[in-house]
Amino acid sequence: MTAIAAEGLSCTRGGATLIDGLSVSLGPAGSVAIIGPNGAGKSTLIKLLAGIEMPTRGRIQLAGRDLTALSNRARAEMIGYVPQHFEPHWDLTVAELVQLGAERVAHLHKNAVAAILTEYELSALQHRRWSTLSGGERARVLLAAVLVVDPPTLLADEPGASLDIRHRIDVITALVRRSKDRLSVVVMHDLELAFRYFERVIVIDHGAIVADAAPSVLINDQRLDNTFGVTFERLATPYGPLLRPI
Repeated sequence: MTAIAAEGLSCTRGGATLIDGLSVSLGPAGSVAIIGPNGAGKSTLIKLLAGIEMPTRGRIQLAGRDLTALSNRARAEMIGYVPQHFEPHWDLTVAELVQLGAERVAHLHKNAVAAILTEYELSALQHRRWSTLSGGERARVLLAAVLVVDPPTLLADEPGASLDIRHRIDVITALVRRSKDRLSVVVMHDLELAFRYFERVIVIDHGAIVADAAPSVLINDQRLDNTFGVTFERLATPYGPLLRPI
């Protein structure tokens, strides 16, 4: 069974080709990291899969249905999208932002908001306004606002980029943990975390998929070195191979 399938996907903006004839199939469960150099098309791909942007060519199906045929509410119930950058129109409190996220679905357990605030260590911040939060606090609030409804598919664009290392690992492990029966697709900048925690790694460059495999298979692939323009040393650790540029 396929949760998301993209076929012949292309996206051109201002004369530049951001995604070039890309096809990918993602199952209903699992953890997928998308990696690649700056400007590779990672963020654009996530936005296309979420229905935030429309492709120039190609099609995307969500659970066997054309993504463009779904209503905004249907997409919101099926897909959770965590952008790299977010700025609300109003200076809402943490609790209000998470509550807005909860209202994406018609029926949600009354304790869902309180539970997600606790899980992401936001209970003490719930009355604070967005403008008073640090970058790391904002990232946790945004993630909580998306995950409060526990969507079947989560698409996240570098959700841990502004977090300290402990909270970054906490966020990644939470996303991977939910992938037992949900799909988590995450754009990653940190290659070490991508290869350590995720079941599948997709490498993108110039808007196309360069490689797509399990980390244990991909770790020794020379295409990694070619894509990032460096030579990686593969180091053996108790947690598996580690990439280090030399």
